Amino acid sequence: MSRTKIFCDIADSKTIKEFNKKSIVDGFTTNPSLMRKAGAKSYEKYSKLLLKICRKKPISLEVFADNFSEMEKQALKINSWGKNIYVKIPVINSKGKFTGKLIKKLNKKKIKLNITAVYTVAQVKKINRCLDNKTKSIISIFSGRMADVGKDPVPIIRKAVQLTRSKNNVEILWASTREPYNYTQSKQLGCQIITMPPKIIEKVSKFGKSFNELTKDTVKAFLTDSKKSKFKI
Repeated sequence: MSRTKIFCDIADSKTIKEFNKKSIVDGFTTNPSLMRKAGAKSYEKYSKLLLKICRKKPISLEVFADNFSEMEKQALKINSWGKNIYVKIPVINSKGKFTGKLIKKLNKKKIKLNITAVYTVAQVKKINRCLDNKTKSIISIFSGRMADVGKDPVPIIRKAVQLTRSKNNVEILWASTREPYNYTQSKQLGCQIITMPPKIIEKVSKFGKSFNELTKDTVKAFLTDSKKSKFKI
């Protein structure tokens, strides 16, 4: 089984510069919300700034139009900015219409896609039928957001990996990661990519402590805090 790649989910240029140097990070994912949070004023200018920093590792940049013709224009333009770009296309628009025709069209034009906001096995099946396997593609399943509302993402990821197994250029990505253990889960499921914020990547890089070490660390931390607090009983 191949290693599960770690992508850093961030749009802040300083953080991308820092994490681009780390061997644990295989690529980056962004979205309009992260771009806005990073203070981007011009989507194109800011994207090109990120591409100057991240020249080799894959980076996902998302369209933000809602109608399909505008989505296509944005996708073609974004794709022209660099060879390491995956263009993020949502599985549906805000009206609930499946973007399948556009996915198929862009895929045939050899544009690397990251199909995003995916939540169901039915969506994975529909997307998979639109991909010809000649061009690299990612299907991003929003596992963390599922868990936030009490849904178990594991069966969906497992089935998605099975459904796309015959297509070596189609990868499943565990998205909206909430805790370091999600990395272990994604590896166990054979999920090819997991994207996570910097804080969680830092924790994953420290994996390997024994339970005895964890017990000592925890007791020491409690003891230190109690001394600082000058508690008495």
